[in-house]
Amino acid sequence: MAMDIEAQLQQLLHHAPQDGKTPQLLERAVIPVLRAYGAKMQHRDYYIMQNAQQRWVLTTLSNRATPQLEKKVVYGFSSPQDAVTFSGRGNPDLRPVALPIMQILFQLFAMKPVDSLVFFEQPGELSQGKEVKRQELEALVQQQLRQPPANFA
Repeated sequence: MAMDIEAQLQQLLHHAPQDGKTPQLLERAVIPVLRAYGAKMQHRDYYIMQNAQQRWVLTTLSNRATPQLEKKVVYGFSSPQDAVTFSGRGNPDLRPVALPIMQILFQLFAMKPVDSLVFFEQPGELSQGKEVKRQELEALVQQQLRQPPANFA
């Protein structure tokens, strides 16, 4: 059973370093952004292809008109079958792993080589994905940090 978004966000907070700063930073800037993105997603868990070392499979895409323009993406699938179909059955070291949407989005901050996550929302529909760009997430978090903190009296 997939955890709802709020439970997933509480998990992120619970596992954050208790250093006196990180939980407050998460609550003030990161969690509102993740919550907004998560609300747009149709599923609470997605399947990410991982290799034997439990690293996510990264795909490099080239622009057709300008091949030197590249983008590195990680794909998220609504079903394990779609993940296997899309990635090809030829590599036994790759396997689909179900992960909570909030964990996937949060990991994007740490994955500097990754430009975007692309989620395939409809099972069996692998031609149209929903893109989440790392730069957009980071810009929204920076915007949250520039706003004065709310005073709770």
